[in-house]
Amino acid sequence: MRSKRAAARLRRSVGAALVVAALGSACAGPSGDGANAGDGRKGPARPAAGQPQAEGAAAALDAYVEKVRERRAARVVAAKKWGLDRPPLEAPAPPAVKPKITTRKGFETDGEGLPPVFTTVPTKEKIVFLTIDDGSEKDPELLRMMSELSIPYSAFLSDYVVKDDYGYFEKMQDAGVSLHNHTLNHRYLPGLSYSAQKREICGMQDVIEKRYGKRPPLFRPPYGNYNEDTLRAARTCGVKAVPLWASEAFPDRMEWREWDRDLHPGDIVLTHFRGKKDWKGSMPDMIRRVMKTITAKGYAVAKLEDYV
Repeated sequence: MRSKRAAARLRRSVGAALVVAALGSACAGPSGDGANAGDGRKGPARPAAGQPQAEGAAAALDAYVEKVRERRAARVVAAKKWGLDRPPLEAPAPPAVKPKITTRKGFETDGEGLPPVFTTVPTKEKIVFLTIDDGSEKDPELLRMMSELSIPYSAFLSDYVVKDDYGYFEKMQDAGVSLHNHTLNHRYLPGLSYSAQKREICGMQDVIEKRYGKRPPLFRPPYGNYNEDTLRAARTCGVKAVPLWASEAFPDRMEWREWDRDLHPGDIVLTHFRGKKDWKGSMPDMIRRVMKTITAKGYAVAKLEDYV
């Protein structure tokens, strides 16, 4: 009922705007600037000049409202199916211009011109970004759940655990998920030489390009550990930014980086491709946990690549 009232209000407000536009169009002369108005000459009869456009716009609006209503109804059904108390909130439209990303204070190195390292995207919107690391667990239920709930997320892949089933992540990509770099072998990068780090990062860039058609712009170092060599190597490999995380999701809990143990606009949420053999629950269990937390706090999940 609430969605019907909202749709009706939307139709009325836009309809009023269309009427105003139509009247303005009708009062204008052939040049559109009202040249015949008040000069004593009657212009040619132009019955309701703006009417066809107004009717067409109203029809398009009705179709859009109906599409939104259907999408929301599907989310409600999917939420019940997947054990959520409430459907995920819808993220606002992405910004026309992406925000400027800078390295978080305290995460800097001495190098200049290196990819920024950050845990939160600068925005005032109540949105967060869901990211999933490595690729060990390949649960088909995760693909179905995320698709049916329309939850955007980004995957950061390591070749040593994805190479046994590249096709799983191809299905993920086909569903609109962006695939990014988490190194070839998930090694502790600060313990490696510059050349070894470059092999880890550039090698994974090559794998993703070969298998999925695009060199990813985003890179996440294993364990969140890096040094200046890491960032220099990443830049050489075509990496534009290094997103870390502000919180981490598990099937039975959330862990927080910030002192207040809460979400903030633009926070990046980390989790992993893991199953019951690694933690207390399945990947759908983890999604239920993190989405209940995100939705209860009034946040929506947005697509990271729309902002970075």
